[in-house]
Amino acid sequence: MILVFDSYAWIEYFAGTEKGIIVKDLIEKADIIYTPTVVLLEIANKYSRDGFSQNIISERLRIIREISIIDRIRDEVLLLLREAQIALNENARRLNLKKKPSMIDYYIYALAKNLNARVVTGDQHFKGLNITIYLE
Repeated sequence: MILVFDSYAWIEYFAGTEKGIIVKDLIEKADIIYTPTVVLLEIANKYSRDGFSQNIISERLRIIREISIIDRIRDEVLLLLREAQIALNENARRLNLKKKPSMIDYYIYALAKNLNARVVTGDQHFKGLNITIYLE
């Protein structure tokens, strides 16, 4: 099983929540886990805003790098962004979400499509999509 983790999945994992326990189980079962570079940016930014020390932030980033493949932004994935935008925007409309998906959401979706993987997230924009393992 090939998985793409977004920020939501990693944050739950480190928080040790019930969703985090599900993420831990998925880590143990996965063949390969990918984390897009932009997710590291989101995680570092969130933890910094929340007042975590630089040591804790560094350690969590190290763990992510140890557990997963950090996937740099690749042209072949960027070429799938339009498909991702259409799919996620249609899903947001179907779910009556007020907020549109972010560019990072589009990239995560496109990466999963490119890798024939599933996205592990609790982000509502991905809810109900067959590409998603949704953390409820």
